[in-house]
Amino acid sequence: MNTVSRLSSALAVGLALGFAADAAGQGVARECPQPRFTDKAPDEYYNRPNPLTATEANLAEGERLYLGDNPRRVFCATCHGVKGDGKGPLSNQFDPPPRDFSCDKTIKDVPDGHLFWIIRYGSPETSMPPHRKFKDEQIWQLVLYLRHLAR
Repeated sequence: MNTVSRLSSALAVGLALGFAADAAGQGVARECPQPRFTDKAPDEYYNRPNPLTATEANLAEGERLYLGDNPRRVFCATCHGVKGDGKGPLSNQFDPPPRDFSCDKTIKDVPDGHLFWIIRYGSPETSMPPHRKFKDEQIWQLVLYLRHLAR
């Protein structure tokens, strides 16, 4: 079985388990704010401001990237949930659980550059993978959308 087939199978099982747990009211409880597990990003990223503004177009593109448009791929919402609440279909498979972006206290003090770095390079000691295929502009749009979810 190749990597894509394994990932698709894992996603299907995770979706089924996640929906079953959610339907049974057994969603994973979330802390707000959640503890942080990611080391500080290097200064050249950590202190970087988002060059984009929260325009309707940038937020719409951030949402599109977050929710995904290809059911055969894993997107942000697969783990972090459609609402950004950390309750995606695969969320119950991770320790620590996916970040709850709907809790403004969780990310309010996290600089945009740090979020950019986490999206680009992943978060060691967690299940957050690197997303090196995103262009810089796409990552900044995702950062804007994550901030939007926290309102």
